[in-house]
Amino acid sequence: MSDTAKTASASDFLHDLVAAALKAGADAAEAVTAERRALSVGVRNGELEEVEREESRDLGLRVFVGRRQASVSASDLSEKTRARLVERVVAMAKLAPEDPYAGLAPQDRLNRGPHRELDLFDPSERSAAELEAVAAETEAVALAVEGVARSEGGYASNSASQWRLVTSHGFDGRYEGSAFSLGVGVIAEKDGAMERGGESRTTRHLSDLPDARLIGAEAGKRAVSRTGPRKIASTTAPVIFENRVATQVLSPLLGAISGPSIARGSSFLKDKLGQLVLPQGVSLIDDPFRIRGLGSTPFDDEGVEVQERKLIHDGVLTTWLLNSASAAQLGLQSTGHASRGLAGPPGVSGHNLHLTPGERDLAGLMGDAANGLLVTSMFGPSLNANTGDWSAGVSGFWFEDGQIAYPVSEVTVAGNLIALWSRMVPGSDLEFRSSANSPSLLFDGVAIAGK
Repeated sequence: MSDTAKTASASDFLHDLVAAALKAGADAAEAVTAERRALSVGVRNGELEEVEREESRDLGLRVFVGRRQASVSASDLSEKTRARLVERVVAMAKLAPEDPYAGLAPQDRLNRGPHRELDLFDPSERSAAELEAVAAETEAVALAVEGVARSEGGYASNSASQWRLVTSHGFDGRYEGSAFSLGVGVIAEKDGAMERGGESRTTRHLSDLPDARLIGAEAGKRAVSRTGPRKIASTTAPVIFENRVATQVLSPLLGAISGPSIARGSSFLKDKLGQLVLPQGVSLIDDPFRIRGLGSTPFDDEGVEVQERKLIHDGVLTTWLLNSASAAQLGLQSTGHASRGLAGPPGVSGHNLHLTPGERDLAGLMGDAANGLLVTSMFGPSLNANTGDWSAGVSGFWFEDGQIAYPVSEVTVAGNLIALWSRMVPGSDLEFRSSANSPSLLFDGVAIAGK
């Protein structure tokens, strides 16, 4: 029997599971399975450090009794376990508090297919020996960069997964995806001080993964460039967030426009729908249909139809991110952004997000700003969800007259996001590296706390 046939056979019990839940007293039910197989290899100093293989198949079942709901999950998919799950989850739902917004997604919002071909699955597989070899090559290239003192390890992996959702009101959808990763971390040393640097990439198809030499060289270069950092005095100056970290400045926006946050009234953007939140000319696009995209999907985790949306169009906030429950609470319709695990009710998340680029590359942004801080790493961000006040620890480079002057560390940047976003200038260096992508972003007049 082929792998596809085995998967289909193993998942056919979902219809029986939903039927059993209805027979046991549920008014509605949905069942999901998540299947995954993965192989990853880690090396350090050219020697094999670890090999991990994963093969899992997990089940989730959510039921509704009136407006009461409960969910359970399991990794034992035997018939006996499934019977116990049905009995237990229905009993739990009968004792749960009522939720006036609980229920399956409305039928008229479901994706009835046919699903788009998104090219998310590559059947290629590399053996443990092949993964070890490419991880070791990546590490060796990084270690060969002048100034690199030691390795924190290289790794390579490949994985494949499949998700299937079956509901009692007629939805049955599945899709599969693959992922191939390669990365390395190293430590560079100068005058007894050490700085970390690294590089990693993940793609849907093996052929899209950058060459080991490119990843290794970039890791070494980034580590060496950070050596000898200085502390700077507290000041107010232009700050540029490199495209690799710029999404961390934008990520609070997604939480602030999530339906659950809006329904609770706990968002600093709750009164901003239809208003400017980014500069005119700038848009934030969510595209679930990007070919080979890491966040691509033919339907959301409630089976609702998805579509490309401009969450922000020409600077104006156009929509909330809604699952069925938050949409019902707000008197709206789901936007196809439900996101869930195997147990518990869905939350919300974006798909493939990107901010539209501007006209100036990174060098151009630094030239426009003249003097300021270029942020290349960020840690410990803090956000007041009600006001938008935000701060983060950062490191990077001080630049003068548009040119890198020296690395800096132990710096904090802070401001109110509504005010910062209104003055944002996107660069032209947009790269699609993950499910959320942004060009470098320039902000003028940012508070910088240094020594």
